[in-house]
Amino acid sequence: MTSTTTGRISVSRHAADDPGHERSPARRPRRRLKRALGISAVALAAVGGGGYLWLDATSDVHNLGTAECTSVIPTAAGAETRTGDRDAVCGVMTSLTDTWGRGDAEGYGALFTKDATYTTFVGSHYEGRADIVNSHKALLSGFLEDSKLAGTYLGIRFLSADTVVVTGRGDTYTGTDKPEASELSKLQTTTLVREADGQWRIAAFHNTQRQSVMERISFILSPDTKPKAEK
Repeated sequence: MTSTTTGRISVSRHAADDPGHERSPARRPRRRLKRALGISAVALAAVGGGGYLWLDATSDVHNLGTAECTSVIPTAAGAETRTGDRDAVCGVMTSLTDTWGRGDAEGYGALFTKDATYTTFVGSHYEGRADIVNSHKALLSGFLEDSKLAGTYLGIRFLSADTVVVTGRGDTYTGTDKPEASELSKLQTTTLVREADGQWRIAAFHNTQRQSVMERISFILSPDTKPKAEK
């Protein structure tokens, strides 16, 4: 009995030490399953990546705006006669581009009212001219050094004789390769007021990053969300 038991134990131990003994059939299905899951993951990633690229490639906008601010016809009752005010407002917008391009944070900030608000596309919210100047000193001498502004104008709407909203598309760039209108990735709303000294200054600025793929998905799933200008 002892020798028989010992022999059985010995056989059992040898079986455990043999990687190809009895357990190998169980391992093969696991390997096949892992391989199948891996292939499925790669296929899904390829489909997902291709879908993303397709959505991005088909998300072009039609309403690109106008390059020249002074060619935009103001809207609101009687606003079409305010070409002098429009030109003055456009002068402020041109000065924004010029002072940014020179890296002149003080000159840039002087175009805003003392209590102006400034909201960036990343969600940073600045209050007051001093806050705007200080932040742009850091930006224009830091990772946005030597950058320039590019933009187009979507509309100029007078809310009153002394208040106007300018909407447009914009972006920053470096070097001489100015982006095309279709490449501008931000939507911008600029509210200007005429102050007591007769000068137009910016009271509020809001910058929004366009999410082209999310916008395209929204238009596909809910067509009524598409703006009139894009239909």
